[in-house]
Amino acid sequence: MKKLFLTLSIFTVATLVNAQVKMPAPSPTQTIKEDFALGNIELTYSRPSAKGRKIFGDLVPYNAVWRTGANTATIIKFNDAVVMGGKKVDTGTYALYTIPGEKTWEIILNKGIKNWGTNGYTDSADVLRIKVPSMKIATTVETFTMQFADIKPESCQLHIMWENTAVAVPITAIIKDRIRTQIEKAMTTEKKPYYLAAQFYYEYDKNNSKALEAITSAVADNPKGYWMWIYKAKIEKEMGNKKAAMASSQKSLELATTEKNEDYVKMNKDFMVTLK
Repeated sequence: MKKLFLTLSIFTVATLVNAQVKMPAPSPTQTIKEDFALGNIELTYSRPSAKGRKIFGDLVPYNAVWRTGANTATIIKFNDAVVMGGKKVDTGTYALYTIPGEKTWEIILNKGIKNWGTNGYTDSADVLRIKVPSMKIATTVETFTMQFADIKPESCQLHIMWENTAVAVPITAIIKDRIRTQIEKAMTTEKKPYYLAAQFYYEYDKNNSKALEAITSAVADNPKGYWMWIYKAKIEKEMGNKKAAMASSQKSLELATTEKNEDYVKMNKDFMVTLK
């Protein structure tokens, strides 16, 4: 009975001590939320450090499924459909696994979001597999790092980096037709979004004629909108009409100077140099 009491006492003291002591996590968790296209992407993963160890081909074997970090499975969540490596990914939450190789990596999205690392992983739960090139980088990355980079309206990249290795996973948005539908519907209303329409036709649809038509209506509605005048100038330059582009930029410069907007003053002066 005394031995039992002593054992319970030691256990209780140890539990209390552990509850009072908090240590830094060896592989801390990072969550990144990136606004992208018309939605966002959220990534949660653990970040081990190299600590003098050889990583790829040793600590992380080649040609074997890796949890892509430490601890639980790495999780990626899309709140809007995207395309990865030419394959559509529906809205949802997925475990992100990889198979590192010397020259290429295989990127895997899997349904096993509650897995502890690779425990419980089965390829029958895969929803996507793509291959991406592996790159050698000069700078040594001590702590395993993932980040979203090269963010554009319709595309971005997920970078995976550790030691002297990096891979870039291409992600593309599926938004053009949805924006077109919104623009066309809005253009039937009394308050027409000419400036937004110009941006859509110029930047997404690559239809310079419709973009010029829309921006011309925009500056007619708001003749003091210096930001619209320089946008008109850019479209005119793209269409090869440098004379009209210069006139629109000069109008923008005049209005920006009156409004004391130094950013647009400089922007127009720099733009005019490209027309000479």
